[in-house]
Amino acid sequence: MLKKYLLLLLLLPLAVFSQNKKLKGNTIRSNALNDTLQRAGRQTATVATDSVATLDMYKIISLERDTTYVDTALIIQKEYAANYLRKDNFGLLAFPNEGQTYNILDYGLVEHNPFPEFGFRAKHFAYLEAKEVPYFEVATPFTDLFYKSVLEQGQIMDALFSVNTSRNLNLFIGYKAIRSIGKYVNSISSNGVFRIGLSYNTTDKRYFLKLHFTGQDFSNQENGGITDISLFEESEEPYSQRERLPVYLTNAKSKLLGNRYFFDHTFRLSKSNPNSIVLHHQFNYENKFFEFEQPTPSLRFGEFYESSINNKTRYNRMYNLLGAAYNHEKLGLLEFYVEDYNYNYYYHTVILGQDNTIAIPNSLSDRIDTYGAKYTYKKGKWNGTALLSNSITNQSLANIDIKALYTFNDSTSVSGRFNRINKLPNNNFVLYQSDYKNYNWYNDGLKNEKINRFEFEFKTKWLNASASYQVMNDYLYFKDSIVAPERPTDIEQLFVTPQQDGNTINYFSVKANKEFRFGKFGLDNTVLYQNVQQSGNVLNVPSFLTRNTVYYTDRWFKKALLIQTGVTFQYFTKYYANGYSPVLGEFYSQDETKIGGFPLMDFFINLKIQEFRLFFKAEHFNSSFTGYNYYSAPNYPYRDFTVRFGVIWDFFS
Repeated sequence: MLKKYLLLLLLLPLAVFSQNKKLKGNTIRSNALNDTLQRAGRQTATVATDSVATLDMYKIISLERDTTYVDTALIIQKEYAANYLRKDNFGLLAFPNEGQTYNILDYGLVEHNPFPEFGFRAKHFAYLEAKEVPYFEVATPFTDLFYKSVLEQGQIMDALFSVNTSRNLNLFIGYKAIRSIGKYVNSISSNGVFRIGLSYNTTDKRYFLKLHFTGQDFSNQENGGITDISLFEESEEPYSQRERLPVYLTNAKSKLLGNRYFFDHTFRLSKSNPNSIVLHHQFNYENKFFEFEQPTPSLRFGEFYESSINNKTRYNRMYNLLGAAYNHEKLGLLEFYVEDYNYNYYYHTVILGQDNTIAIPNSLSDRIDTYGAKYTYKKGKWNGTALLSNSITNQSLANIDIKALYTFNDSTSVSGRFNRINKLPNNNFVLYQSDYKNYNWYNDGLKNEKINRFEFEFKTKWLNASASYQVMNDYLYFKDSIVAPERPTDIEQLFVTPQQDGNTINYFSVKANKEFRFGKFGLDNTVLYQNVQQSGNVLNVPSFLTRNTVYYTDRWFKKALLIQTGVTFQYFTKYYANGYSPVLGEFYSQDETKIGGFPLMDFFINLKIQEFRLFFKAEHFNSSFTGYNYYSAPNYPYRDFTVRFGVIWDFFS
């Protein structure tokens, strides 16, 4: 009786969904058997006795044509993904307000692109890249709705609708938005990600097309962190009310906007022979700008040119790939291609030196052409790719990426990867302009970064484990230079500039995961160890991270309600965490302040009725009794205890 009274108030609004109604024509629903099979990691189609469509008719297809299925099972991995990013964020440390940036704890999450990119990487965690846009094939119209409350006044909403107008044509449209005021002064987040697209193929499978448009904007008020961490760590009245804590910036704001037009299509020359030559073309045009504005300049960043700060960096790029591939039933797919990468990165001003010559130009632009080959083999238990590309034009650019996967059975596999990149510097390392005098540079002598990466992964029914080893030369990063105040009443000044480390950096990590089940109870463990060998504090990561979740799963009320509840414990060791520069939208290396060594504990309840899921979460509930020494970055406290709730609802008609 106790558990019924405990949830009675929560279930009243949902009671209508627990009725055992007959499903209409082409709808789908999950059941206990399906939940169990998907928990085991199998994409198994389970058909309700009164339904027509099956789970394998609701496909999610990547740009590389890897296929998964819509999954409505209530498993612990879904709990980890119920966040703003909509994915497991182990290895990322969130900032005080939702919709802000993340500090990277697991360096293995960092991917490298040989082409020069826009930069401002701290603003791109939620930015939807072209390869991350999913395509669909659905038997009936499919809708996915996600809602979650935020830290203070606002909400997160993510809605997706997809429909097949015919077997050959699928259309989709989606929008993700957040509005959150936050607990601290000047920390509002207001972001939006719109995407619309289609996938199409002819009936004879000769022509395939994937197309999408994205419009994305990320607007954040920037407070620069709190000025006196002792007030936070003591947390006595009135500073237990976080809006009372003084911050460095009270009227600063950053904004990242981007629009992308993308399509990828292939055409097979032969009408009847599936092993004939296939022509491939990919087009990607994207324009972005990053802006930092501050009506009243702050001495935090030193002297300034103008009475108000308005730094605006503009960027556009056009990418084309042309290729021809030959697919042999036994030998695999071999594609030869050429790439054309054309970009412009610019400002509307130039900066003159003392002799009235141009000291800092207003633009970068270049055209980079490469040639390459890609081999793909998928047969039986083997799955592998090998990619090789090199520049045709004068720039020194190269990429070798070899992957192999061998699957023993449904629960056991082994994979490996070797990646060697000769990477051109990102644009904001080379050129940046600001109304703050110390934030202007032009570095035309930077060397390419050289990265060699080895990865291995083992998946078994006893343990999942992976290892990564990276060797980096000419590593590019941002470095702080703090100027101590002359008087106690003066503000501490922060200057951040690009640097290149001429020494070799060796990075090694081992990660292990295992979920144990004991009847209705479960224990999920993830552990990461990292080690960096370097000459200075350039690449900083914690040595040890862990996440442990103990939970209980059961069906109540004549099995109409599936409940999952438990506690998650997270911890990482102390280290010199990267600081955050709001002027640059980048993280920077520092060796004066350590963070870490504090536990993060969350209590959660997930309730599921058919395809409707309601969840509640008490985040960081231990904050008041384990000490106020938790930070996301120097001067940026981590989140206090907060209770949040949300809804995930899938419709299949």
